[in-house]
Amino acid sequence: MIAVQELRVRFGQGAGSVQAVDGVSFDVAEGETFGLVGESGCGKSTILRALCGLNPAWTGAVAIAGAPLARPPGRAFFRRVQMVFQDPYASLHPRHTVNTTLMEPLAIHGMDDRDRRVAEVLLQVGLGPAFRYRYPHQLSGGQRQRLAIARALILEPRVLLLDEPTSALDVSVQAEILNLLSDIRAARGLTCLLVSHDLAVIAHLCDRLAVMQHGRIVEQLDVGMLAGGRTNTAYGTSLLQASLGYDRRLARAGIEEGPI
Repeated sequence: MIAVQELRVRFGQGAGSVQAVDGVSFDVAEGETFGLVGESGCGKSTILRALCGLNPAWTGAVAIAGAPLARPPGRAFFRRVQMVFQDPYASLHPRHTVNTTLMEPLAIHGMDDRDRRVAEVLLQVGLGPAFRYRYPHQLSGGQRQRLAIARALILEPRVLLLDEPTSALDVSVQAEILNLLSDIRAARGLTCLLVSHDLAVIAHLCDRLAVMQHGRIVEQLDVGMLAGGRTNTAYGTSLLQASLGYDRRLARAGIEEGPI
């Protein structure tokens, strides 16, 4: 469903330019959830922005459902591919009600039976009719993210791009959103590409994952290897150890040996 070959993204020009993504290649099967993990700034979100059409300045080859990704993508592309961003408040128009937010993509794409579609997707994400005419500032963080997911789902896409969808939420809300995404993926047969620095989130949602460092993929694992604490690189091992929480011995070793 997603095929990426030798994807490269560079920001800036000349000596001050930055190679944010450097020759990344991976495939995601239909119905699979694939994770991208790594430290902040390693290029994970930049890949998603290239795939969803927000950043056209890339080189390489990208195909979605067998169709090469155009620049800019056509309207039909956004019926197949939708994205959920990290900060739900920043991705929602502050002066648009829930109803307007969900009606707008339906109008843009000329989809009929709009009232029914809005009511159904609100129920699917656990909001219901009572939230239909509220504004984003009247919603909690978890409710805003549910709305952002509803907006992505209302066009009935085949591919969902998820950019750290729970990192801006309280811990108590994160599990609710993860379970919601898991249920929706199963019910709709979605193909998902999930970016996260949280290995617990990746283990909960993903079938396979790629570990990124400095704009490159350094290894690919299946979730069974992750659950068993098995990696193929020193960097992958360091990420796994860091995800286990604070360890005085490892912190002391890091100070003595310098950063990895």
